[in-house]
Amino acid sequence: MHRLSAVIITRNEAERLERCVSACREFADEIVVVDSGSTDGTLELARELGCAVYENPWPGYGRQRNFAAERAANDWVFWVDADEVVGDELAAALRAWKAKGEGSPVAFELERIGDFMGRWLEGASERLVRLYDRRACVVTDVPVHEAVDTGGKRAGALPGVLWHHGFRSISDHVVRFNNYTTLEAEKAHAQGRRFSVWRLLWRPPARLMQRLFLQGLYRKGIAGLVVCVLWVEYEIMRELKLGELEWRAADTREAAGGTR
Repeated sequence: MHRLSAVIITRNEAERLERCVSACREFADEIVVVDSGSTDGTLELARELGCAVYENPWPGYGRQRNFAAERAANDWVFWVDADEVVGDELAAALRAWKAKGEGSPVAFELERIGDFMGRWLEGASERLVRLYDRRACVVTDVPVHEAVDTGGKRAGALPGVLWHHGFRSISDHVVRFNNYTTLEAEKAHAQGRRFSVWRLLWRPPARLMQRLFLQGLYRKGIAGLVVCVLWVEYEIMRELKLGELEWRAADTREAAGGTR
């Protein structure tokens, strides 16, 4: 029988943590919480809920998740965020998988569905690897949008849904998107990617069409429309911030006596 550790990284998640932990108790042998400087009582709550609690200054998303996985008592790790809740069908699938024992893939993907302004956005769901064997897999060390690297090995699939209660407010979304686009631009710049007027012109409307029609968010009314608008802004800001990094780098070189 597999033994499994649910792993959560937190910072000021006291409002959402208990619901996440309660759902994880249905299948996890251990729940690990790694916190990076909460001031709202998250640490105290995690201890009250019986979690194994660690503190670590924020090193970045990928590194924090790997830090947490390394402190788990079990090699099989289920990555879950404090604003996510494992649905009943997924919890049952995890219990069934545990009972099967050896002979499984090194990782499993599942479906995650997010909410926005009181609506579940089923059409915009994601398939994400969240259950993995840390002996064979690691979370990518990138500034943003980290993922489980299976080393080219096949990932299985679990039925059920991971419900993502990600909507807090429009302002919160704007702040988070601002942070994510900065990190994405910095990553692209470090990899040598160049600002492109062409991308700036075609990606925002392409993203709008993808979200609105291919993912069917037009069916979600004003909530779906707002999500689409925010993603258009995301595409624009990411490209403009990449350009800004280039322009600043060029100015620095020029000031040091170099050439553009």
